[in-house]
Amino acid sequence: MIKIEKLHKSYPIGKDSLHVLKGLDLHIKEGEFVSIMGSSGSGKSTLLNIVGLLDGHDEGNYFLNGQKIENLDEKKAAILRNKFLGFIFQSFNLITYKTAVENVSLPLYYQGMGRKERQKIALQYLEKVGLKDRADHLPSELSGGEKQRVAVARALATKPKVILADEPTGALDSITSASVMELLKEINRDGMTVFVITHEEDIAEQTDRIVRLKDGVIISDELTAKKVNA
Repeated sequence: MIKIEKLHKSYPIGKDSLHVLKGLDLHIKEGEFVSIMGSSGSGKSTLLNIVGLLDGHDEGNYFLNGQKIENLDEKKAAILRNKFLGFIFQSFNLITYKTAVENVSLPLYYQGMGRKERQKIALQYLEKVGLKDRADHLPSELSGGEKQRVAVARALATKPKVILADEPTGALDSITSASVMELLKEINRDGMTVFVITHEEDIAEQTDRIVRLKDGVIISDELTAKKVNA
């Protein structure tokens, strides 16, 4: 599903450049549940941005669902994102003046879907995450956990192949974090590939595989005890 070979990424800083990713090799098969760990500056957010087609790479190869990703303009990148990827962010990224159902239906609008059909699908996914009764509430009327569940429903609405979750529990308490991770496990059990960026060991241990980054290189790539004992 995700195949990365000898991936490099640098950013200019004045007259110099910062070499963030230094020849990464990473293969994630369809249906895997993988966490990427690393301290600040390790390159994990840059990796997520490249996998999520939010940024390009300098050298190496990136294949998404068998398609080589190169020379994408923003329009092509947006089409591929909408088709293959669903995003969940630490800060939820909900539109404050839109209700839960409107937030969930927004990606479907960009697919050109009619209003009634968008509403119907959005309600189905809000029901899936246990929030159908909060469909008409604004983000300001929801708890942190509810906002993140709305974000999960929004990510699922387009039926993507891969869910990219960037610190999805970072702004939540431990009980709410556990409920969000249960949702991600359920999504993965349904066959979806889930790619989680986290700095929390207990969150990573709930995935099937942990890839650790340090200074732009992979220092370990191992199955978790959960997966080994499955």
